Amino acid sequence: MTNHTKSKLLLFSSVILYLLPLEVFAADSLFDNTGDIIWVLTAGILVFFMQAGFALIESGMSRAKNAINVIMKNYTDMCFGAIAYWLIGFGLMFGMNSSGFIGTDHFAVDGSDMSVLTMLFFQTMFAATAATIVSGALAERIHFRSYVFASILITAIIYPIFGSWAWGGMFGGSGWLSELGFIDFAGSSVVHSVGGWCALAGIIVLGPRLGKYASDGGIRVIPGHNLTLVAVGGFILWMGWFGFNGGSLLKASADIGGIIINTHLAAASGVVGAILYMLITGRKILMTYVVNSSLGGLVAITAGCNNMEPVFALLTGVIAGILVVVSIEVFEKMRIDDVVGAVSVHGVCGAWGTLAVGFFNKGDLFNTEQIFVQVIGVMACFIWSFFGALIIFKVLDVVIGLRTTTKSEQRGLDYAEHNEIGYPEFQQQQLHDGQRG
Repeated sequence: MTNHTKSKLLLFSSVILYLLPLEVFAADSLFDNTGDIIWVLTAGILVFFMQAGFALIESGMSRAKNAINVIMKNYTDMCFGAIAYWLIGFGLMFGMNSSGFIGTDHFAVDGSDMSVLTMLFFQTMFAATAATIVSGALAERIHFRSYVFASILITAIIYPIFGSWAWGGMFGGSGWLSELGFIDFAGSSVVHSVGGWCALAGIIVLGPRLGKYASDGGIRVIPGHNLTLVAVGGFILWMGWFGFNGGSLLKASADIGGIIINTHLAAASGVVGAILYMLITGRKILMTYVVNSSLGGLVAITAGCNNMEPVFALLTGVIAGILVVVSIEVFEKMRIDDVVGAVSVHGVCGAWGTLAVGFFNKGDLFNTEQIFVQVIGVMACFIWSFFGALIIFKVLDVVIGLRTTTKSEQRGLDYAEHNEIGYPEFQQQQLHDGQRG
């Protein structure tokens, strides 16, 4: 046998030995092939990068004296949340769901099935997103320790239990909303509205920032310290959303193209809708509204990005962009002090996007039965998330205290909570003269 023939046989044998275990693995896997696994892991990495986008937006919309505190909350809710979700959340969400309400196994997942670990990684990034939505809304006045405890409980309990209703039963059984036919492809409600309604509960318990509302009812603008960071954060979130929605297909197929173009069109049309609304109504065209309107479009299309024609994805985004502007102003008049507009972007637009699936479902437009099911899902999401979080924040307020002292809030939480400041060359004076009420 010649050396050339031996080389060919060695190469052929190597290929067979390489492919054989992959095929055996794929037969018992949650995924059809290794290409699907690679795509889901890549998408999960994109979703992880969204944490940077949230950090930049939330920090930029806060005052300079709180920049470090906001970054710390984004950085650490991801870390504590990942452990909590691995220990408890993943099992509650995707474990055997015979009751229709919670999973009962796959807690603290081990390495016996690598495909399960792939799914755990991807879903951990979603859990982190739901928790970090709350951070920006509560910025500038919540104790760091209290926020960490709240984010752990949201990631371990509130988010996964609602997720089990809509997406549960990966290892047997199914959630009660899923049984009704509820559609939320990538989480307009499951991820975003959950985060938005938890944020609303936290704001109500915390109250507004010092100086935000005058005693005569006037509303004071408290501008963010770096709107350039806000724009960069918006771009990062927009990019990460392609993994958020595209990865939710859980396979590498041609359908990803339709999902991603719908995602992009909804974000773009959210901006167009918001700008047209501001022009028509004579408002100033604020950059913060523009960035938030793109995020509103992204949130809204997340439920139906695989179920809509592009023209309806565009319409969904336009309405979401308008809703962002209107709802931010409505919440301000209600004395709901949401620093970044998280309740409007994630709560309101998440609810709209979930309903939009019933209106614009491909091949089944304006199906009244589907709309009714979507309404049930939206209501269930609000009731569970809002009141569950309200209890958590109330208990934390009583047990360890939720809000920082007036002095700490005036000095800034960077110095008061972390003994650091973000811009030492410029922050010689950190006191703020605002008063509550």
